[in-house]
Amino acid sequence: MRKNYAIGLFASACAAVLLTHMSATAAGAETYTAKLNGLNAGVVGSQATGEATFTIDGDQLTIVVNADGLPPNMMHLQHFHGFKDGSDARCPDSAADKNGDGLIDLIETEAYAGTTMVPFHNEPATMEIPSDSYPKANADGSYRYEKVVSLKDLQAAFAEKFGTSDLNLDRRVVFIHGIPADSKLPESAASLGAIPPQVTLPIACGEIEKGK
Repeated sequence: MRKNYAIGLFASACAAVLLTHMSATAAGAETYTAKLNGLNAGVVGSQATGEATFTIDGDQLTIVVNADGLPPNMMHLQHFHGFKDGSDARCPDSAADKNGDGLIDLIETEAYAGTTMVPFHNEPATMEIPSDSYPKANADGSYRYEKVVSLKDLQAAFAEKFGTSDLNLDRRVVFIHGIPADSKLPESAASLGAIPPQVTLPIACGEIEKGK
């Protein structure tokens, strides 16, 4: 009887310690969210939607992107973009189509959202934009991406490239890019260097906001 009572007390104490630890961890975490809305739907043929979340807990940054309505069976580049000086980035509206070709290409987003900063592929802390490890949409045009990275490592790489270790997540935007390689685009559709515009065409964007 006493043995069972002691075991019960021990189990209760362990549960209390675990609950306290979990509560403290949750209380110390910071969460940022971006609601993703479609861009260039007329070319994509569907309206992309989704959500990106960023959770900072100690030295861990957990990045999760859920996306739907994408061109299926292909890899999609995804990153957060922003301005080096920390100015607020925002998703482009129809006024961003400066050349009037009916598209908002990557170059036309720069006045609104700045430059490509952190990639969401297998190794975000490398800060390497070219990669074949970006997520691939399934046959339904959906994917879920989840990656846990060292915040310290990412901040160090970010500082080396942009001169500051402050990610300023709530001043950034998330872009998803890419349509099939055989998609017809006007010659005015611009991209970076020799990269085809089909690869970099923005198809979803969301402004990152800090959770309350």
